[in-house]
Amino acid sequence: MEQIIDLAVCGAAGRMGRRVIALAATDPTFRLVAALEAPAHPTLGEDAGVVAGAKPLELPITSSLPVNSSPRVMIDFSHPEGTATIVETCLSRRIALVSATTGLSAEVMSRLRAATSEIPVLWSPNMSLMVNLTMKLVQSAAKALAGKDVDVEIIERHHRFKEDAPSGTALKLGEIIAQAMGQTRQAHGRQGRPGARPRDEIGYHAVRAGDDPGQHTVLFAMLGELIELTVRVSSRDAYALGALAAAKFLVNKPAGFYSMADVLGL
Repeated sequence: MEQIIDLAVCGAAGRMGRRVIALAATDPTFRLVAALEAPAHPTLGEDAGVVAGAKPLELPITSSLPVNSSPRVMIDFSHPEGTATIVETCLSRRIALVSATTGLSAEVMSRLRAATSEIPVLWSPNMSLMVNLTMKLVQSAAKALAGKDVDVEIIERHHRFKEDAPSGTALKLGEIIAQAMGQTRQAHGRQGRPGARPRDEIGYHAVRAGDDPGQHTVLFAMLGELIELTVRVSSRDAYALGALAAAKFLVNKPAGFYSMADVLGL
């Protein structure tokens, strides 16, 4: 019989937190035991299931992890300030942490990595399984094209409410490419007369429009030919289901730093 995983969700009233709760509530593998939001959030005290648009769960949204709650894994879709607090909570309560929060400062990221000496942590700027597979394909292409006078551009599209740009996923794609190909410059959009394109540059272009849940295109271009690798997410459920898959993967792992590539076995 498959074990039941006691799950907590941070950012429970956000767009992604609501979907994680709604989908976890229908998955017999999980038992939701805590739903967290920022102090003074208007949903505090409300039923997490109702806020998520699902059935009532008799689980109130709280601003901190209740003393009598013992989750085995925490899924964090919050803000950088919330992640900083959640890392400390997970450390003190020995809870495995799956975090998809982007825009983390160097200080918070350093603390997140330091926590991996004591608890299992999986951080990814994107929880989609398809996006993470695309990262692997991009890495393979970048290695094959290294040193061959290739221009690289990354174009990403997201909904009008997204606060950071470029997306954490776009930056991760650029990091993967730079490691393989050696680019040292970044250009975030272009205007005026910037001159000829430097050879050691990665260009980023962020589009914010409507309710687009996310698209990323990586363009590798040479004179006379090019390759485009594009991944599109049609529903935020892709991110929520990926986070739940990560939680199932992480719950029995030893302390360490993991990624979605580990979940996919790449």
